[in-house]
Amino acid sequence: MTRIVRRLLYILVAIVATLLIGTVGFTLIDHYPPFDAFYMTLITLTTVGYAEIHPLSHAGRVFNCFLIIFGVTTIFIAIGAMTQTIIEREFGEAIGKRRNKRMIDNLKDHYIICGYGRVGRGAAAELRHAGVPFVVVDIGPERVERAIHDGMLAVAADSTHDETLRQVGIEHARGLVAALSTDADNLFVLLSAKGLNPRIYVATRAAEEGAEEKMRRAGADAVFAPYAITGHRLAQSLLRPHVVQFLDFTTKDIGLDISIEQVRVAETSEMVSKSIRDMQISRDVGVIVMAIRRADGTMLFNPAADTTVEAGDFLIVMGRLENLRTLEGLLAEPRAARK
Repeated sequence: MTRIVRRLLYILVAIVATLLIGTVGFTLIDHYPPFDAFYMTLITLTTVGYAEIHPLSHAGRVFNCFLIIFGVTTIFIAIGAMTQTIIEREFGEAIGKRRNKRMIDNLKDHYIICGYGRVGRGAAAELRHAGVPFVVVDIGPERVERAIHDGMLAVAADSTHDETLRQVGIEHARGLVAALSTDADNLFVLLSAKGLNPRIYVATRAAEEGAEEKMRRAGADAVFAPYAITGHRLAQSLLRPHVVQFLDFTTKDIGLDISIEQVRVAETSEMVSKSIRDMQISRDVGVIVMAIRRADGTMLFNPAADTTVEAGDFLIVMGRLENLRTLEGLLAEPRAARK
């Protein structure tokens, strides 16, 4: 329940309680019929100035004095609080949208998530856990409100439009997730994104059979079929449960400090042209090299100790998070910096 809804609920409770107290008071003190007691309370609190419905006793008039003082005060406070709530909501939304737009305009090397359904929410949660900047785009206002409530930058717009992608900084973005509900929309987003920023990395969702190949031909860097992946994972959990458990340890936030990461070898790194044996990554950093992806796309699994590392290679490594950060700095550090 939001703060505004809670405040309105408190106001409603205060008004109803005041009306109830007045109705019960006139009924018990001067034996008014319930409806007449309610009517008397209503005209008293609204200060319309009608005469007494039935003559009041001395005790009834004393009660009415207290009802006027406290009841009218309560009503005025409630009206003021309600007005304040409405104004705060209107101005708050305007200020929030302006701040949201300013933050989006300042994004660089960020990621864009098109669609905030189940797949999009999963992607957003992973990016937020990784601590990287991103923005959510969805055509549904309810989903955008949910994303904002979850603490994310979000825009309510049609991500198949070029102008929408420009609005969220497609020219400066590092990557895009196309997680819309239909393959046609995801393909449209893919083509628009690659047209506006040919260097952007696009990962897209594919629901129908045959869509994966079409999206790869259209330029998708990665294509995922959620249902096929889920089915494969379910079967693997039956056939190789310990392997699946190991992958969960390294790819999910389950409280362990172990992760699999890709680390790029910078052109200026002193590790360029060194062998894995000479780098002593396992001994000095405490990280295991599982594979090397060459600049030409070749993937070397479990590379031998005498395998040399070249500029532009990506090392697929596993280890504790702090050790992975150390390795990133080591492979990005210029030669001169370590002399």
